Amino acid sequence: MSKAYDSMSKDELENELKVVQKKYDEYKALGLKLDMSRGKPAPAQIELSLPMMDVLNSSSDYMSIVDTRNYGIADGIPEAKKLIADILEVDPSEVIVCGNSSLNIMFDVVSKAMNKGIMGETPWGKQSKVKFLCPVPGYDRHFAILQYFGIEMINVPMKEDGPDMDMVEEYVNNDSEVKGIWCVPKYANPTGISYSDEVVKRFAALKPAAKDFRIFWDNAYCIHDFYEDNQDKILPILSECKKQGNDDLVYMFCSTSKVTFPGAGIAALATSEANVKDYMSQLKWQTIGFDKINMLRHARFFGDVNGVKKHMMKHAALIRPKFEIVLKTLEKELGGLGIGKWTNPIGGYFISFDSLDGCAKEIVKTAKEAGVVMTGAGATYPYGKDPKDSNIRIAPTYPTEEELQKACDLFAVCVKLVSLKKLLAK
Repeated sequence: MSKAYDSMSKDELENELKVVQKKYDEYKALGLKLDMSRGKPAPAQIELSLPMMDVLNSSSDYMSIVDTRNYGIADGIPEAKKLIADILEVDPSEVIVCGNSSLNIMFDVVSKAMNKGIMGETPWGKQSKVKFLCPVPGYDRHFAILQYFGIEMINVPMKEDGPDMDMVEEYVNNDSEVKGIWCVPKYANPTGISYSDEVVKRFAALKPAAKDFRIFWDNAYCIHDFYEDNQDKILPILSECKKQGNDDLVYMFCSTSKVTFPGAGIAALATSEANVKDYMSQLKWQTIGFDKINMLRHARFFGDVNGVKKHMMKHAALIRPKFEIVLKTLEKELGGLGIGKWTNPIGGYFISFDSLDGCAKEIVKTAKEAGVVMTGAGATYPYGKDPKDSNIRIAPTYPTEEELQKACDLFAVCVKLVSLKKLLAK
């Protein structure tokens, strides 16, 4: 068991710093160029879906309830709606299948709320102030959407089973300026935690002060499990909302961006039939229809939700060893030193690392100077401002296992180096 740094004498810390500095200089001399900045599928993952490109060709049948090569069906073909509905545990009538990006749908929903309002309510853009609750650490692109529209963001701490629901209920049930909350309910970005049954039920039972409040339920990793026999299971939020008479409370989002092709998947919005009607009343002016050929290609490639799950186990076989490399390296190099803690997810795309307060930016900077690019420190908080300057998102999927091992070894050295300097400065 390694000796904790905070129990070392000044002389011991200085000696340790010399050793770590030497290691860092050796890594720096290697001229590494490694990128762990985004949660991107590796080329080998994308290649799993290449057979989809053979599902349709010039002699294929392109018929759904319409000819998918032509105009029509703005909410998506039935085969794709059924596939998404089974993934999200909703009814096909509650699904709108769009283009390749769920982020685009999220932006569009917020934009429509700003310009036209939700279900006949005053557009957000014409209200004096609009606020959103943001569980932290969270997904930087969620926060970027709100910042783009000038919506005030309020930090909500994440616990081990989801957001601090006492705080969520206090804001939502009493402040009519609070219009939404971002949620990544399964294998959350970046912590990898999943919401407990109690948390989901409390979300469904909210009594918002604002009629146009909505839960933005980004279920990006709902099928991204690492193990066949050890998976987190979250309650279906729409069903729980219906039990509480809150049918219209939630917008759910998902996509196949990390299932098939990030640039050419399908994405969907799932919500109550009343919300579907409200959204479609505006979408009909925006598009005559999304890429139905791609929807048909996905539906025929997978067949049904079981086909999707089998496919995801192929992804798991590629991703799981990479997460194991990171977690084993962190434990081996940093375990017991008292200078960091990290999550241990069983699915998703990220590991959340917390350094000593005031060290995250310097760790990321130090790693970059030695050739490893990571997500910017602070990105997991609204406005890019981590109040403790401690959270770092680790994205293991894109590098090869060999590259990842080098990056993790260097990251551990950077954590030690910055932490030692911090402790000695005291």
